[in-house]
Amino acid sequence: MLKNSILRRRKPADDTGSVLGQPVTGRIRAGTGPVLRVRPGAALATALLGFFVITLDALVVNVALPAIRTDLGGGMTGLQWVVDGYTLMFAALLLSAGSLSDRVGARRAFALGLVVFVAASAACGLAPSLPALIAARLVQGAGAAAMMPTSLALIREAYSDPVKRSRAVALWAVGGAVASAAGPVAGGAASLISWRTIFFINLPVGVAALVLLAFAARSPGRAVPFDVTGQISAVLAMGALTFAAIEAGSAGFAAPQVWAAALLTVGAAAVFVRAQARGRHPMVPLELLRRRTVLISCGAGFAFMAAFYGMVFVFSIYLQQQRGLSALATGLTFVPMTVLSAFVNPLSARAAERLGPRVPIGCGMYLMTCGLLSLALVPTGTPTWALALLMLPVGLGGPLAMPPTTALLVNSVPAHQTGTASGVFNTSRQLGGALAVAVFGALIADQAHFLPGLRISLVLAALTTLAAATASLYLRPTPAGAPEDEDPAAPSAVPRPAAPPSTDNRA
Repeated sequence: MLKNSILRRRKPADDTGSVLGQPVTGRIRAGTGPVLRVRPGAALATALLGFFVITLDALVVNVALPAIRTDLGGGMTGLQWVVDGYTLMFAALLLSAGSLSDRVGARRAFALGLVVFVAASAACGLAPSLPALIAARLVQGAGAAAMMPTSLALIREAYSDPVKRSRAVALWAVGGAVASAAGPVAGGAASLISWRTIFFINLPVGVAALVLLAFAARSPGRAVPFDVTGQISAVLAMGALTFAAIEAGSAGFAAPQVWAAALLTVGAAAVFVRAQARGRHPMVPLELLRRRTVLISCGAGFAFMAAFYGMVFVFSIYLQQQRGLSALATGLTFVPMTVLSAFVNPLSARAAERLGPRVPIGCGMYLMTCGLLSLALVPTGTPTWALALLMLPVGLGGPLAMPPTTALLVNSVPAHQTGTASGVFNTSRQLGGALAVAVFGALIADQAHFLPGLRISLVLAALTTLAAATASLYLRPTPAGAPEDEDPAAPSAVPRPAAPPSTDNRA
């Protein structure tokens, strides 16, 4: 017995932090360096911090836009690119970033993206002009693209049990919820000092995430060729589409550059689809998109980002330009909605465990629809505090739907496709946010028609969430706590052994 105990202690650990294929929580030795204790919580904390800064930088800029224009100049088009330069690059590179996670390992890919993100944040804070700020935001979006799918891959690797993984994803989502709550207020408060400080917040958070990442288990990698044609065509299609929407607001829909960008969008999209269908190494395997759960998850993510981020963008400008509120007061208007979001996120995973993902996803999207329509129909003279209350259904519905949506996606694909599926999912999310800012910004660009443009923007957002809520009805019911491993409607689904029953009896 003693001999067997010694042999068990001497079993070698591989690069994935496992012993002969079994995940462990213990010590690993990297070469001749120090012994580090590997814990799943370190991977979760790293992923949470990464999601925090990614979400913060998508929201914190909105409230500071008037201050940026005062300091660096530029009109509505320039402000739209400050926001969309980040989200566009984020969305365009997420597809390859998912493959990068699968190829070099989630831990290494996350570290690379985090270093790029932090360096670009410093460049944003030091930008001497608006074009320099937009360029730094593009690089920042590239770093965020490498971080987002790898953060979910880190969680997938750290937690093998589907129930524990779903709860970990819910905690991961708290990072985004806290950033959403802090973003508008932080942007408003920072504008009282200097808008540049909003980017320097990322530096200490990035350092803390790198330290925690050292205690996460090493991630396995596999040989995945790079899809050059697919990536270039994806960047061109998304960039041209965003450019067309933004330019339509300032130059008009009949402008030659708008039509040229629209034609480029169609051509690049056709090249992308052909590359994925016939290419030897597509970065988005079409069989992945044949899974019903993947399509519904991506649609819900698109709708949420288009509605939530689009609403924050237009109301940030409306409250300051039309109502004369300060940046701080504008940020405080969003606090009730965003604080509610932070409380709902952890609860939605528990609801999905008991009721299945269809109920919280559908209810959340319907709540967002009701909130957006209420905001679109209120009289012009509605007090600001009443507007803040009418935003509450949006703050309740989004966090109710998103954690189950994310967990549904992660649990519905094989482990080796987690990074790619996460990239597709988050691409749809960021594309929704980028298009909302572009389209809604075009609708409110004319100050003489600002309020009608605001109302049309909110109605469009409501129709998007309504479509996502309707699509959620087609999710197959799932017993409480059961994994959504395979979609029977997917032709390429490969049956896998059922997960063992969970021993976690917490409520």
